[in-house]
Amino acid sequence: MEGRAAALSSEKPETSRFFLPTVPNVSTPPAQPRYASTVQVAEALGVSVTTVKRWVDEHILPAHRTAGGHRKVLLADVLRLARDGKLPHADLGRLLDSAPSSPVETVRAEFVQALESTDSDAIRDSLHAAYRGGMRVETLADEVVAPAMTRVGRDWEAGELSVMREHEMSQACVAALYEFAKVLQTKADPRQPVAVGGAPEHDHYVMPSLLTKLALVDAGWDAVNLGPHTPAEAFRTAIRELKPKLIWVSVSHLPDPHGFLAGYRDVYRSAEENGIAVAVGGRGLTGEIRGKMPYTMFGDGLTQLVAFARTLNPRPTRPRRGRPPSKP
Repeated sequence: MEGRAAALSSEKPETSRFFLPTVPNVSTPPAQPRYASTVQVAEALGVSVTTVKRWVDEHILPAHRTAGGHRKVLLADVLRLARDGKLPHADLGRLLDSAPSSPVETVRAEFVQALESTDSDAIRDSLHAAYRGGMRVETLADEVVAPAMTRVGRDWEAGELSVMREHEMSQACVAALYEFAKVLQTKADPRQPVAVGGAPEHDHYVMPSLLTKLALVDAGWDAVNLGPHTPAEAFRTAIRELKPKLIWVSVSHLPDPHGFLAGYRDVYRSAEENGIAVAVGGRGLTGEIRGKMPYTMFGDGLTQLVAFARTLNPRPTRPRRGRPPSKP
């Protein structure tokens, strides 16, 4: 429920897979050149991805393009330029580490490359592939989408990214998430408990609550996303009509804290009277504001929210083999 990218995250938004040629069948295979993505180079040198791309365009840093049009930088070139003092170097160990990238790092790098292309189909496909590979939606949200959108936000704040480009990337990501939602929604079951949530009035961030919905659907809930800019009355109406077991409130932007608190307390009172748990999160909730709010749980990430949701709706256990015990 958070930031421009992930619900319940404290960050502000809104290792690449190499396809190597077949090794010749000889006793000692030739060493393969090692490449790094522009994302990996940027993280190692402590600069933005946009800066690395500019160096490539200005021929300061040689690069090669993959069949998909992505830039790949020869590791030896990065190290040579860094050692010559022609590039800053924040942590070259990131590039020198011989251990294979973790699945999350690989998915994150692929997601960032798809995001930079503003191709919503490619973004959706990267998420879908990771999900099919066993990665949970809350992990995708907290460790893939949120860091990527955080980088977008920081590049924009640093003047490395134009407003137009930032909007293009954000809209492409939102479009991909809506497409990804169709895959998850096929798992919906009318017997599932209902969760309802959204962002409060004057908070226009779309991604946090959308990701929350996806994570809860994946966790076995019938999640209803009221979306951004939702008045307190709409939350109360949802409580009366949908009879949820869980309410979530994602707060990314809070221009009127006093008005928010007044409306939120009414929502919480209604939820409490009906025995409904209330989960809150978002970078808009400072410690001071949270101290004035009653709630069932607060989370810094979707992983925490989903863990809490599973205590309210445990997954069914695997039935025992054999005949059921005889009745007395």
